[in-house]
Formats: sequence, C-alpha cells, structure tokens
Amino acid sequence: MPQPMLVAAAAIVNEKGQVLIARRPAGVDQSGLWELPGGKLAPYETGFQALRREIREELGIEVIKARPLIRVRHTYSNKTVLLDVWKVLEFTGEPWGKEGQPIRWVAVDDLVNYTFPAANKPIIKAVQLPEDYLITGEFASHEDALARLNRALEQGIKLVQLRAHHLDAEAYRALAQAFLEPCQKAGAKLMLNAMPELLKQVDADGIHLTAARLSKYDQRPVPIDKWLAASCHDTSSITQAENINVDFITLSPVLPTPSHPEAQPLYWNGFDILTDISRLPVYALGGMSLEERDRVFGLGGQGLAGISQYWS
Repeated sequence: MPQPMLVAAAAIVNEKGQVLIARRPAGVDQSGLWELPGGKLAPYETGFQALRREIREELGIEVIKARPLIRVRHTYSNKTVLLDVWKVLEFTGEPWGKEGQPIRWVAVDDLVNYTFPAANKPIIKAVQLPEDYLITGEFASHEDALARLNRALEQGIKLVQLRAHHLDAEAYRALAQAFLEPCQKAGAKLMLNAMPELLKQVDADGIHLTAARLSKYDQRPVPIDKWLAASCHDTSSITQAENINVDFITLSPVLPTPSHPEAQPLYWNGFDILTDISRLPVYALGGMSLEERDRVFGLGGQGLAGISQYWS
C-alpha cells in the first residue's frame, strides 16, 4: 500500500473568532473548493515546520504559536492523504493571497455554507467544536441542575450533554426543555443523551448516543443540521460511529475512574492509538482533570469531556 501524502494545514482564528479559508485555484485537483491553508511536507519536515513554511509562503504571515487540532487520513480514488491540522493561536502580519488565491475570514457557524474537499469535513467539525464537553452528573433537584448548569455556562462552557439516566422520560424531557434557554443565551450547544426521536419534542442541538444505542443504527438517525455524538471505547465502536456519520465521539475510560471502577482503562497509549485511527474529533473521557488538556491536544484529541471538572 503506498504511503499517504502528508499535508499540514492550519485553522487560523482571529480575535473575532473567525476562521481563515482559501479557495483552491483553477487547474489543480478539486479546484474551486475552499480549504484550510497549508501544503505538503517537504522531506524531513515536521508537521509544525511545514505549517510555518507553507503559511509564510501562501499568506505572508508568521505563525508564532499553534497546537495540534486533529489528524485525518482520507482515501480518494487516486490517492490517500494524511492531514496534520494545527490550530494557530498566535501569528504576526496581515494575511493575503500571495499565490493569487482568494482568502476569506468566515464565522465558525457559517463554514457550513462553503464547499470543502471530503477530507476536510471532520476538520471543519473540529474547528466548530470547543475544547471542553460538560456531561451532567448528579443533582438534587430540577432547580439544582439548572443552578449547576448556569455556573458552568458562566465559566465559559459551550458544549453540554444532558445525561440523566435516573429520570423517567417525561422528567428528562422537561429538564431538557428547561436547559434550552440558558444554553442558547450563553451560545452553548445542548446535546441530549436520549433517543434521537426526542429532538421532535425538544429542539436541542443534537443527540449523544450511548455505546448500546450506537450499535443499533445502520444510518445516521438525526438530520444533518443537528449534531450527532457517540460514546466509543474501542476500534469497532469508532468504526460504527464513522459508518453512520457521527460528528464527534468521546473515548473512554482513558484513566481509572471511581464512577466505573470495573472498566479497563485505555491509558494514554491506548488513547493515542485509537485517536490516530479515528477520522472524527475525539474527546478524552474518564479520570480527566483540566491539567490533562495539553496532553490530550498533543495526542490529537479535541479536548476534555467529563463531569467532575465542570459540574461539581
């Protein structure tokens, strides 16, 4: 099997939270489509070295600080590419199309209005997703759950999963409905850990499938304008998530966790291997603390998912 073409790409974000995209010129493969700027690695270059060189050559800016965002392997009819994508956190200069290519700053939510190469689709999802994924834990009452949610939103949480398996269907629906307004006011996305059909009653942003629910579907169970996430633990569940067009996954348990003492941890080596296999953004779940965020980034993870670090 031929080695994949190695390509470094950059998600460059400005102070307004907009992402820089560029249009592929006429006469090249997939011309006219939009993409994140970047290019092929030269021999003996690292991804970050190639990124800095390509961005300097294409856009006339100097990348000062960046972190790994996602690595995506994609096979087209004529080639396989491995995209090493970095999120640029700091740069100097004003970008312009040095090679004559149109460039544009685009709001994250507007990226869906642009056509990208197929390999870029999970990358666009990663750009749209935040670094932290709150999963709700125990609460004493409906009011207590809302108070905890509001505290988390005040701390900047932008992605929330309402997980409350102890509630009956009607109580869960009522709490989900109550979560909608504070999440919308804070600009946060609300994911329901429930059957996908609940979206017909509660207009949340998406559904998070448990591993058991994930295994029952042979196609995507929610509309494309809603988010779909899933809990994964191994290669087979990741493959199933990709087969039904899930947008992102949690991978667990990474480390030992008191809430599931019987579960065999992946540890960091297992997380690294499975994240590299996945073509989807991956949140690390299980035994995580906020101090682990940089390690998760370094292994290609989207960020942290959890209860205790956000909900308590």
